Amino acid sequence: MTNTVAAWMAGLILLGCGADMVLNDGQVLFFLALKLVDLMEWMAFWR
Repeated sequence: MTNTVAAWMAGLILLGCGADMVLNDGQVLFFLALKLVDLMEWMAFWR
């Protein structure tokens, strides 16, 4: 992955996070954070 591609991907992620904060009050980010916690707990169970 080149630096240009990484910069574009980071910009798109930040733009998506900003849009979620403005349009949905961060509900999507909160949902994804909860799902990530569930995934980490599930992975710890199988460890």
